[in-house]
Amino acid sequence: MASPRTPIPRLDSEERRKAIVEAAMPLFARKGFGGTTTKEIAEAARISEALLFKHFPTKSALYQDMLRSGCSADPVLLERLKLVEPSTRTLINMMHFMVYHFVVGGFGNAAEREPRQRLVLNSFLEDGEFARLTFEWVATEVYPKFGASVEAAERAGDLVSTGVAPINRFWFAQHIAALLAFARLPGGTVPYAGDTLAVIDQAVRFILRGLGMKDEVIAREYDPQALSMFLQPVPA
Repeated sequence: MASPRTPIPRLDSEERRKAIVEAAMPLFARKGFGGTTTKEIAEAARISEALLFKHFPTKSALYQDMLRSGCSADPVLLERLKLVEPSTRTLINMMHFMVYHFVVGGFGNAAEREPRQRLVLNSFLEDGEFARLTFEWVATEVYPKFGASVEAAERAGDLVSTGVAPINRFWFAQHIAALLAFARLPGGTVPYAGDTLAVIDQAVRFILRGLGMKDEVIAREYDPQALSMFLQPVPA
């Protein structure tokens, strides 16, 4: 006798839309926008294509909703970032948290780290929309504190002049963190020396020197072990 199928719970309209977006995300991440069909999305969400089209009349509408949901972060973390004073210590903390977040997925839903990274990679190869919206969000919500902290560190004499605009210093740091994360995706082939924490530590020191921070300041202010206490455990 066949076992009864597990009943699919009834969801309200907003919950259903969210469930569809969550089901579509790994498909878009693996196959890209053009390579993903509405039939595949409906099957992943365990609904009919008719119900899918009721919530999202087109695949583009679903993609746009996913883009908006992807440009977000832990609201508690953002509130803490807004409240902290710009300083050399804040600049160091931001760089450590940024690298840790990209490599390990320390904030928000860590399970979504890999799909979102793949979405960015696929976005570069397609229309660039997901990457563009993500970077615009980061520039609005995160960069201002970085820029203010660079100015504070310069006033304190902790940064030497590099001749590089602060916004470019921010993006160069972000690129290093992102590539570290991409290299850890399944199939990654970069033979880094050291375990995850060691690579994060070395990357942060590399970034801080690139920002123009003096070695004696890094030695005095950067304590990765103390910072990592506040984040989730690092996988082996």
